[in-house]
Amino acid sequence: MSRNSEKSILEIKVAHSPDSDDAFMFYGMATNKIRVPGVKFTHTLTDIETLNRKALEGFYDITAISFHAYPYIQDKYALMPTGGSVGEGYGPMIVASHNIPLDEIAQHKIAVPGTMTTAYLTLKLFAPDIATEVVPFDEIIPKVLDGKFEAGLIIHEGQLTFNKSGLHKIVDMGKWWRDQTGLPLPLGGNVVRRDLGPELIASCCTALRDSIQYALDNREEALQYAMQFARDLEPQMADKFIGMYVNERTLDYGNDGREAISKLLEMGYAAGIITQKPNVEFVGNSAASAKTSLSSIEG
Repeated sequence: MSRNSEKSILEIKVAHSPDSDDAFMFYGMATNKIRVPGVKFTHTLTDIETLNRKALEGFYDITAISFHAYPYIQDKYALMPTGGSVGEGYGPMIVASHNIPLDEIAQHKIAVPGTMTTAYLTLKLFAPDIATEVVPFDEIIPKVLDGKFEAGLIIHEGQLTFNKSGLHKIVDMGKWWRDQTGLPLPLGGNVVRRDLGPELIASCCTALRDSIQYALDNREEALQYAMQFARDLEPQMADKFIGMYVNERTLDYGNDGREAISKLLEMGYAAGIITQKPNVEFVGNSAASAKTSLSSIEG
């Protein structure tokens, strides 16, 4: 957070991943369709594992994170009540170059997109003793195809494109999680620095909710904007992917969504995967309770 003294404009540093779903979600804010008086949002786009690491430093004012990372940053950040990416019976997948029986998958080293990702947390809940190696998320499918790994844990658009490469789905972690708990799988969310103070936090929460709603209400133009981050997806496929992770659940987690976040982190802590006791805390009951007058839509 910084202040431009000449114009008395407060700069709020926002960070999210360079993915079509995040781009869609932040479209309103990134293009100044959604504004907060006296505030300028500046956006940084980088991969989710880097965002998790930066959040440990408290670097950004608002940032997307993996839920796995939250216990380690909960002293600096609180969860915003909107902006979650939640899998409704789907999520990260283990894929392989050939069919591997489910009970044998733990015998193979798995390429993973980062040890602070929720995908990794879920994988370790599924198979605690599995060996892993961190690989940039967009290199996992190519490295499995090249034979450098027999299997990989894929996230983002790879969930829709892996079969075009001839890879086989071994297990969908979102389906596994639902079978285990009956709950959706919370993958990533947005957090806000606690030291911004209640009024500014409320303004930012409202702006994010309005940005999501604007994109949902103006889907065609928001999709066109998001396509530049879609990594060669066809528009129809990009629209499908965005619909998986930006929807009514993104506007409000719902009671079961919030329960799922707590349960996932508690299970991770109990299993020793997470070493910091989680204390899940949202800012307010819902973003709708924030002062809507603080955020305005520019036509």
